[in-house]
Amino acid sequence: MFFVGFLILSSHWNTSYAADQPKRPNILFALADDWGYHASVLGTRWVSTPAFDRVAKSGLLFTHAYTPTAKCAPSRSAILTGRNPWQLKEAANHICYFPPEFKSFCEALTEQGWNVGHTQKGWGPGTALDANGKPRQMTGKGYNKRKTQPPTSAMSSNDYAGNFEEFLNDAEKDKPWFFWYGSIEPHRAYEYGSGVAKGGKKLSDIDHVPGYWPDNETVRNDLLDYAFEVEYFDHHLGRMLELLEKKGLLENTLIVVTSDNGMPFPRSKGNAQEVANHLPLAISWKNGIVNPGRRVNEFVSFIDLAPTFIDVAGLNWKEIGMSSATGQSLLSILQDKPAATTPGVAVRDRVIIGRERNDIGRPNDQGFPVRGIINEKYAYVRNFEPTRWPSGNPETGYLDTDAGATKTNIIAAHRKEPADKFWQLCFGKRDAEELYDLASDPDCLHNLVADAKHISVLGALREQLRAELQQQQDPRITGNGDVFDQYQHANKGHVGFYERFMKGEKIPTPWVLDSDREPANK
Repeated sequence: MFFVGFLILSSHWNTSYAADQPKRPNILFALADDWGYHASVLGTRWVSTPAFDRVAKSGLLFTHAYTPTAKCAPSRSAILTGRNPWQLKEAANHICYFPPEFKSFCEALTEQGWNVGHTQKGWGPGTALDANGKPRQMTGKGYNKRKTQPPTSAMSSNDYAGNFEEFLNDAEKDKPWFFWYGSIEPHRAYEYGSGVAKGGKKLSDIDHVPGYWPDNETVRNDLLDYAFEVEYFDHHLGRMLELLEKKGLLENTLIVVTSDNGMPFPRSKGNAQEVANHLPLAISWKNGIVNPGRRVNEFVSFIDLAPTFIDVAGLNWKEIGMSSATGQSLLSILQDKPAATTPGVAVRDRVIIGRERNDIGRPNDQGFPVRGIINEKYAYVRNFEPTRWPSGNPETGYLDTDAGATKTNIIAAHRKEPADKFWQLCFGKRDAEELYDLASDPDCLHNLVADAKHISVLGALREQLRAELQQQQDPRITGNGDVFDQYQHANKGHVGFYERFMKGEKIPTPWVLDSDREPANK
């Protein structure tokens, strides 16, 4: 019963439109960059997200939505293909060469006559070429001409909503459209103190600082700066909703709003932890959602998005040339049909997460391979190479964690006190297995692997994870896991980074600070 959902994959993405289903919608997909599970409708009082809240209240709010991997490129690869990263060869890694054999759903929609476009960030970073070596439009034609003056110097000058309007003006009127709104907020860098100085926020607005970071002025300011950037993403989303309403398109537009991975803070983005993979997700579609206003507590994964888009487009997965999906369409949830009564739909009671090589910075360009499983009660994580540094080697600056005030603050405290618990939680080496009780320990601070009371739980989750990954032919389980470290990094200037850096070569790494690097004998 642990992997019954994966035994019926051949059936659940071939749904054809029934006569009583609504006309196929246009689709707006809004994807923030590094936005964690924070929104006013989710109870976060220090973030104001009226546009996201509007989508959630007029449609569905998902409380257990997860990316299978918490890093930009591999997360977006999963979104575009409906497959877990470890089923995508090179695309399991960050800054990769995307394999030509895996078609994106945007490419499939384009082939089927849809108007498809994006603004700012689509798939990436990395290189995506077809079998003939020509660049691919993984998320359709780019619309980036319109510019604006953002509130801070760290935000993009892209007029996201303005470029969406340009797309709508260009779209052929007799064809449906798909638009990918890919902001680069709240990706770092931030303008320090902008949340207070320009966002009108107060340090006291934050009601909880997670237990893996120190609760001090620096961290609180960093959180509020992040919140201010989330709100900028939401501002443009609000403008897009108003534009759709003005043009009479809102009722039959499927709107999906989420993020690619968790917030760009230590222990979050780039890690295989609950906080890194748990993301906001709201979906609205007035003409297609039954009983709107619901909170959906079922577990859904980003690999479910591509099958959903193809499903509502009225297309047959087997006929559009895409590799078989592991995800299953969310259409039954939109139609408020329980999984137990819907043929071909598996019960959604857990998600699988993991990671391979993110940013390089370890010997031999190695990654930090992880797989895990999360359900309503527990988070279980298996670290395949616990002798490696999870966030990259200290001497190269923990390259898997973007530079920021919180990161620097924790590193500085560790230099004064080597036993500092926050450094250990964020940057220290990890046990081969981790088990957390999400009810009593939502910050996942206390590893229960050695707790005798949880032996049976640990064994069951360990076997469930192994069985599902075996079914998916994950190389980490089938005995060929080293292949992920052998795939070439797409930034040729960074290949062999660790060895070159240790020999004294100056290699630009703008996402980390030189001051965050530790002495080689640390």
